This record gives sequence, C-alpha cells and structure tokens, in this order.
Amino acid sequence: MNITIIGTGYVGLVTGTCFADKGNKVMCMDIDEQKIKKLREGIIPIYEPGLELLLKKNIEKNNLCFTLSIDEALCHSDIIFLALPTPPNEDGSADLSHVLKVAHLIGEKIDRYKLIVNKSTVPVGTADKVKSFIASHTTIHFDVISNPEFLREGMAVEEFMHPDRVIIGTDSEVAQDIMKELYAPFILHNAQLVYMDIRSAEMSKYAANAFLATRLSFINEIANLCERTGANIDEVKNGIGYDKRIGHHFLNAGAGYGGSCFPKDVKALINTANDHNYDFQILKTVDKVNKNQRLILFDKINDFYKGQLKNKVFAVWGLAFKPKTDDVREASAKYVIKKLVQNGAKVQAYDPKAMNNFMLYGIEHVIYKTSAINCLLNADALIIMTEWDEFKNFDLKKLYNKLPSHIVFDGRNIYDINAMQSLGFHYESIGRKKINNE
Repeated sequence: MNITIIGTGYVGLVTGTCFADKGNKVMCMDIDEQKIKKLREGIIPIYEPGLELLLKKNIEKNNLCFTLSIDEALCHSDIIFLALPTPPNEDGSADLSHVLKVAHLIGEKIDRYKLIVNKSTVPVGTADKVKSFIASHTTIHFDVISNPEFLREGMAVEEFMHPDRVIIGTDSEVAQDIMKELYAPFILHNAQLVYMDIRSAEMSKYAANAFLATRLSFINEIANLCERTGANIDEVKNGIGYDKRIGHHFLNAGAGYGGSCFPKDVKALINTANDHNYDFQILKTVDKVNKNQRLILFDKINDFYKGQLKNKVFAVWGLAFKPKTDDVREASAKYVIKKLVQNGAKVQAYDPKAMNNFMLYGIEHVIYKTSAINCLLNADALIIMTEWDEFKNFDLKKLYNKLPSHIVFDGRNIYDINAMQSLGFHYESIGRKKINNE
C-alpha cells in the first residue's frame, strides 16, 4: 500500500519505518529542511534501538522516502497519517495548531478519496475538528479516523512490530477495511484489532497514559511511606505485584516520571475535564505527587549536607528520563540539577545517549563527562537519575575505589542495599532504609 506520514518526529519515524518494512511504499513529509536532508542520508534525529538500521534498510529497498513538499506527500497515497506534535499550552491544554494547519492544507489540495489517520495524541473531539476543517474546503469524500499509538521509548520498534492491541476509532466500514488490511502483517489474531467510535479511541490514549502515571505516583507515595515506617518498597512491590489483579508493571519507585507523554497527557486530560466542568481530583493529585517526587532526591541530598551545598561537586549518572532513549523532556535529572546549581553546587554529568539534548537546557555550572568513571573524578557524591544497564552493571568495588566519599544517592533503586552496606557505602535510595557508613 502507498502511505504518507506527515511529521517525522518520534511517532512518525517509527510508524513510517515499520510500515515500510512490511513492503508498503511510505513517504514521510516534514517542513524541517535539515531533518529531511539527514533522513535521506539515513541519519535519524533521535536515539531509538533498532530504528536507524531499519530506516536505512528500507531506504535502500526504495520502500521509504522523505519530502518537504505537502503536494508530493498528499499525491503519493490515499492513506495520510498525521503524526504531528501537540505540545502543551500554558494552561496544560494540547496545542492543535499543527494538526489543524495540515487539515486546512489537505482540504485545499484533496482531489480524490483520502483516509486521514490521526496518530497524534489529541483531546477528545479533535477528529471532528479535523473533519470540519477539511470539509470547509472540499466536497470530495474522505474519512478521518483515530489510531492512537502506545509506543514506549526504547522499545518502540519492537512494540510496533508486535503490538498487544491496535485501536481503530472509526464509523466508516471503508476505513475499517483499509486499516484491517494495513495492520494484517502486524497482528496474530483479529482480537488485537480493537474497533470503537472515534471519541472513545481518542480518550483511550489519554486514559492509558493517565492510568500508568497514576500507578507510578501511587507507588512513589507508598515508597515515601515505607521510609517513614521502616518497610522496604522492594518487598512491598513484590507483595502486591504477584496479585494478578495488579501485576508487576509500572511499580518501580523512583524520582518521578518524565518524558514527552505522561506529564503532558496528564495535564491535557485534566484540562479536558475542566472544559467539561468535571473536577478530576485523582489526576490533579497524580500531577502534584510527581512534581514533588522529582525533587525528593534533592531533599535527601540537602538534608545530608545540612543545606551546605555551595562548592560541593556532584557526579550525576543519567540525564534521560528513562534508559534506552535520548529524550530529556521533563526528565527528573533536570529538576535535581537545577536545584543543586541554584544552591551553589557544581555538577559533572554523564549519560550514554542524552548529553547533547540535555546541553540544550543551558544549565550553568554543569560539566559533561565522557564516561561514568570520568564523571566520578573529584566528586563529593554520586547521584543516579537514570537506570541505564551501564550503571546497574557497574562494578561496585570499582565504584567504591573511584568515589572517595563513598556517598551515593540513588533515584532509581538500581543497587542492592545489602551489597552497598557490606561494601561500606553511605547509600540513600527511594522507599528503602538508609545505609549509613558513618
């Protein structure tokens, strides 16, 4: 099938590349000239395991190409995926300007039936707006449907190729048949294709992210209570995770969630509720808990040094909001580092993939190191903000020898507290007892 993807961000690139790998002819369109130039050369602007190799392979097979021309993109196919950014406005609502601008262009240029598939995360009712914008320019028949993505950064290619479900929001049998054929190579059985009305599909994306964010804020609250009661969050996590009604996923306590989805989508859903005169109290609390959790490690550090942080040197391992990505949007590391610097501390940081992106924040008094070991040089303490395997598998004896203070603040609970105690570290984590070597 011929497919057009408008927008070459994270969702657009993964979607277009994976569709191309199943033999479709995919054209991706963007207005960023430098990005398109690099993509044509097989260079991707993000780090996502497996994506660059897959992209290069399908460019070579002529299944995947890139353009700056909206006319060329719309002419290429009858299936148009909108994978456009919907950043938050100041009030937390989703900015639909990119989506609606493209809808205008489609309406002005449409010359035959088109299936417009919205992949962007958008508030309930957006498909109706897109349909209205297109219809105001043309009488040609078209369909607008919702096909939300549920990809996790760091596992996006694998999850697109082997989805647990594909949600298709449509009231058109024609559109349903097209989507069924398009997704056939990705599904094992028809139950994975979940059909529903458009507004329910739009809501499903927000509901999924808001629920997962709620789990994370909940387990972080339990972790904070564990510290005050002498319980261990690791044991509690196992105690509830084996309950089939709960499961183990998204029960890792830590220094708060970040990234491009959870913070933005929680705020957007709260805003949607406000627009409909509904007080979404749980989500407001989820958002508040996470804002506090992002700074809980700073509070531990500040307490340990009794507020005397000036000229202290802190090694920070991890800048991305999670491992296997270079995404630093809403990363907890940003908030902790800013507070340290504001209090006169110096920071030397290392991340395997995210340092270039983090540098764009322009935080002063941060020195970027080339390795985890180099990051420890002359450091008064180590702060762990991202659970990269490189850090989890680090030789703890070597860490003890390279970090003279033997002080570690772990915002992701990557080390066994008994091992840290036996080696003589001062070790503070989330929801577990403090290991004190004094």
